[in-house]
Amino acid sequence: MARLHVTAWGNPDGRPVVCVHGVTGHGGRFRRLAERLTAHRVVGVDLRGHGRSTWQAPWGIETHVADLAETAGDLGLHSATWVGHSFGGRLVPELAKRHPDLVERAVLLDPAMHIDPAVATANAEALLGGLSFGSPDEAIDARLGDGTLYSTPRETLVEEAHVHLDVGEDGRYRWRYSLAAVIAAWSEMATTPPLYPSVPTLLVLGKRSWIPPYAPETGGLQVVRVPGGHSVLWDDSELVADAVEAFL
Repeated sequence: MARLHVTAWGNPDGRPVVCVHGVTGHGGRFRRLAERLTAHRVVGVDLRGHGRSTWQAPWGIETHVADLAETAGDLGLHSATWVGHSFGGRLVPELAKRHPDLVERAVLLDPAMHIDPAVATANAEALLGGLSFGSPDEAIDARLGDGTLYSTPRETLVEEAHVHLDVGEDGRYRWRYSLAAVIAAWSEMATTPPLYPSVPTLLVLGKRSWIPPYAPETGGLQVVRVPGGHSVLWDDSELVADAVEAFL
């Protein structure tokens, strides 16, 4: 297992909040949320195959969960609120199932609890040729134009490119993640989902998300719906922070 790369914000002595991103992302995406939770110790992790964590296989759910548990232990986080977006929102319930002592509360941001296998296959196959760009602006334009973002300002993607876009020896720009790890994650999201955590759980859903909600009215969940799409941290950052701050 691996000690994951982390980004930390807030009060080192505050109640811990651990944030887990989705496929192709990185822990730094939670910066705006962390800036609203200054009394807390907020930690964003880079999953295996993403950002500055190891890119070495395997990339299955069992390994991701083990990495999260090991990283929490290394950081002395014996119980925390766990925030997961998309694939991270699938991993938090998996962590709660295997390591219930680690999860005091859960916040699931438009979680990818289950993706239709045909959709997961199509998304994985679309990556087989690789994705590269001639410039940061080209990468930003492609992301803004993919039809899944609704109110995300360009400045957000400029910041994302600054911290998460690499230029290769061929002069082409690529987002900092392993294609193999992302393809493996799409396969994992097509498997049978876990139950929602039994601990207090906030579920934030994007009204225009392309991911259908999975049993959103399950008893015990606090459900908040925001206007934008699946990328709730970008489309509706302030509304998400409002909901999380109130929940905590």
